[in-house]
Amino acid sequence: MISGNPLVDKEDGVAELSWLAHEGIEFEEYHRINSQVQMEEANAMLQNASVIFLLGGNTLEQNRFLVDYELADAIRKSEAVVLGASAGAINMSAKWLCSRNLGSEVEESSVYEGVGLGDFSVLSHFDLENNMKMVRNELSLLSEEMKIYASNKDCGIRVAVDRIDIFGDVYKVFQSKIQKLDETFRSK
Repeated sequence: MISGNPLVDKEDGVAELSWLAHEGIEFEEYHRINSQVQMEEANAMLQNASVIFLLGGNTLEQNRFLVDYELADAIRKSEAVVLGASAGAINMSAKWLCSRNLGSEVEESSVYEGVGLGDFSVLSHFDLENNMKMVRNELSLLSEEMKIYASNKDCGIRVAVDRIDIFGDVYKVFQSKIQKLDETFRSK
């Protein structure tokens, strides 16, 4: 598990693990990767992982940590299943927009490079239904370049080589158009 707040040693991923346990997904062993772990050890953990889970938290801090520890390349090269929750899902993107209008505490909007697990972007935990025009305007440039998957909460996107499964309320923003996607996967 890669911390969403890598400078805070107390984050343990209990919330995220409970979501998976609710769906019957549990792990015999797991390790936390944060700033308390040496860079070489973190990369070795990723090489040996069967699942890599980018936890939720502070998107910018997690992104800086991934860059500083040179973890993006190790994640892309891994044969592990890669999961992301909230900040982690955003950082799985090829690129993502960090903007005050989209809830980040920043002075200027910037596009950040993510891990790049595919040619997509993610916007999570945003009240999209009540802010469609603003979201369209905010994401219009990035949406000309790639598909952006936007959600509020209690949803998921599963990306496989040949398909994308949708669980819950997820919208696709592409070429400045917003479309609600049909659910293709239902929880038990």
